[in-house]
Amino acid sequence: MPLTDLPLDQLRTYRPTVRQPDDLDAFWADTVADARAAGAGTAPVLTPAVTPVTALDVQDLTVPGFAGDPVRAWVSRPAGAQGDLPVVVEFLGYNGGRSGPGERVAWALAGYVHVVMDTRGQGSGWGGGDTPDPHGSGPHIAGWMTSGIDSPADHYYRRVFTDAVRLVDAVRTLPGVDADRLALTGGSQGGGIAIAAAALVEAHVGPVVAVMPDVAFLCDWEHGADVAVSDPYQELVRYLAVHRDAADTVWDTAAYFDGVNHAARITAPALFSVALMDEVVPPRTTFAAYNALGSADKHIEVYPYNGHEGGGYRHWERQAAFLAERLARR
Repeated sequence: MPLTDLPLDQLRTYRPTVRQPDDLDAFWADTVADARAAGAGTAPVLTPAVTPVTALDVQDLTVPGFAGDPVRAWVSRPAGAQGDLPVVVEFLGYNGGRSGPGERVAWALAGYVHVVMDTRGQGSGWGGGDTPDPHGSGPHIAGWMTSGIDSPADHYYRRVFTDAVRLVDAVRTLPGVDADRLALTGGSQGGGIAIAAAALVEAHVGPVVAVMPDVAFLCDWEHGADVAVSDPYQELVRYLAVHRDAADTVWDTAAYFDGVNHAARITAPALFSVALMDEVVPPRTTFAAYNALGSADKHIEVYPYNGHEGGGYRHWERQAAFLAERLARR
């Protein structure tokens, strides 16, 4: 598998021009406020999950997300844990769902409350999901990149990013959770959601201990479409091949969801990862977000000989060490 992008020395200084909406902060402030108002009368619901896993307590969580729509998540913690534990909220990759209870166990086995958010409308490519997306859009390519691309108000990721913020709102109120020790993570699409969520949570909820995106998708959309050789970025290419006069509309809308713009608003400690043979997420797009970070404490692990699988379990070990170090400083 060949290297798929610029040489590493150029990636480390890569700072593309990404469109900057004048009303970006106001757009998200209004969106979060509207979602909170829509879900104001709906409390989070926790129920025990049916699972053969006995070393963890696993619960099914439902929270009001965008427009008050129900969003599902699994909550796992060490069985019989006493006191308030730090929490890791995880977001999932493209077309995946939260799968079965007790399937993703590493963070809970490491002593954390682990929350895995279902991604609305997804979960039929792998994992299996339980959260519908009741909102439609205009004509778009199969997938989610161009769903609602005519307007930021209608775009699919407006709903998903809002779900993430509302999930954090709810998680901070759960019993046995230390609301002041909360970290966000995810891989691929989940990494892009984690970046946006970190910025929005810092702005509208409160500080986070760390953000840890892996091979993060949803960053530098326009250049991702220029150089990616596979989906999901190619969804944008196929859309524009038919809607030949829509480029400005597409990139203007994308700017509201671009991880580069959100990363610039993050101040929390950050650990990123990138793979230089990644054919799904071009390395420059992850570096674009990383280089834009507003964080003073930021680090990126580079996996030169890996594709979109990134650093795998080895990288999770590095995340665990990174998070433990930041928690110890508090």
